[in-house]
Amino acid sequence: MSKTGLPPRRAAHYLMDQIMEDGRLLAELIGGGALDHLEPADRARAQRLTTDALRGLDRADRMLKPYLKKAPPENVMNALRLGVIELMGGEAAHGVVNAYVEITSQNKNTHSFKGMVNAVLRKIAAEGPNAWHKRKVPLMPGWLRQPLVAAWGRKPMDAMDIAHFAGAPLDLTPKGDPAALAAAVDGFVLPTGSVRVPNAGQVSSLAGFEAGDWWVQDVAAAIPVQMLAPTKGMTVLDICAAPGGKTMQLAAAGAVVTAVDISKTRMARVAENLARVNEKAELVVSDAFDVTGQYNAVLLDAPCSATGTIRRHPDLPYAKDGSEFANLIAQQEAMIDHSLTLLKPGGKLVFCTCSLLPDEGEVQVEEALERHPGLTVDRTATDRPGIDPEWTTFEGGLRLRPDYWPELGGMDGFYIAVLTKPS
Repeated sequence: MSKTGLPPRRAAHYLMDQIMEDGRLLAELIGGGALDHLEPADRARAQRLTTDALRGLDRADRMLKPYLKKAPPENVMNALRLGVIELMGGEAAHGVVNAYVEITSQNKNTHSFKGMVNAVLRKIAAEGPNAWHKRKVPLMPGWLRQPLVAAWGRKPMDAMDIAHFAGAPLDLTPKGDPAALAAAVDGFVLPTGSVRVPNAGQVSSLAGFEAGDWWVQDVAAAIPVQMLAPTKGMTVLDICAAPGGKTMQLAAAGAVVTAVDISKTRMARVAENLARVNEKAELVVSDAFDVTGQYNAVLLDAPCSATGTIRRHPDLPYAKDGSEFANLIAQQEAMIDHSLTLLKPGGKLVFCTCSLLPDEGEVQVEEALERHPGLTVDRTATDRPGIDPEWTTFEGGLRLRPDYWPELGGMDGFYIAVLTKPS
């Protein structure tokens, strides 16, 4: 780990610039090697600093506003935001201020702002961490918050903002007894059977990793397969399968699984995950629309806005602007229609999205029912252990939100419906 702390700060500043200015996603940047030049400890620090800054960005901007006569360039603003996050987290003011002054001064386009960065961060440091904690919970950008308020109401949205700011704990799906796994990893069992580990540390060092006793999967993402309730020998097509959590659930239940994903790289990860947990599935790298065959069930975790995963991916509201939503919604509609052609008569289609937008959930199912006479929603599918009946929706699906189970640490936002094809 670097003694000066400058390399991880420089890397975090680079990541913030790429996200805020160029609309790139953090996972894409890290997967593309943006942090590969750093030592493991510095890599972890840079990623943690970036996610902390994104989660607290609205609050940081509010703290900075009184000290800024006008908004500086975005990359200068990002240096200030990172500085605020570190100072309010208790880092020594001298090191923090000097680091971000140096980062600003090394860029010929921002060199002239180094004095301003120095002055503003020193004033912020004088306020102290208590000033940070007294301010209201950061809000997500208005372009996304406004439609979500319209969908769910202001109070639930305020609760979701709290959940997003808190981040997400680690959830595991056990192959065996949840209570035994919880005891082994110092976690606790959630009402639906997932195991939550509040302070997990390095995932690969947890008990049972090498033995393949579990896999990482948010509690909400585990519910679609629970609603399908697969049986031994059931043929199931898992569309958009990567990274493979649902594929592993299906295989562990004894289903005969065909997993499809368009990405060869992502499918390689599915293969690795299956091997670790000693489960088998047929893996097919293909566009979903090229898939043929007849199955007892199709699980369609459709491409979507991913707005339900902001607890884990706080970059999403800043890297995106909603301009791609219309295309995603049209793609989901087409994928539902195609998936139905792959079902045997009486077969089940599990449609789900990790989205908080009704247009990517409730509305999709309502419109699918109109397009396909005889198609029905299996309303009994929501009757599963741990699922609150109040989460069921008018058309018979299940709506999950980050503000649910606040006392347990929340969950990702998800929509799930089980559709039955006419016999």
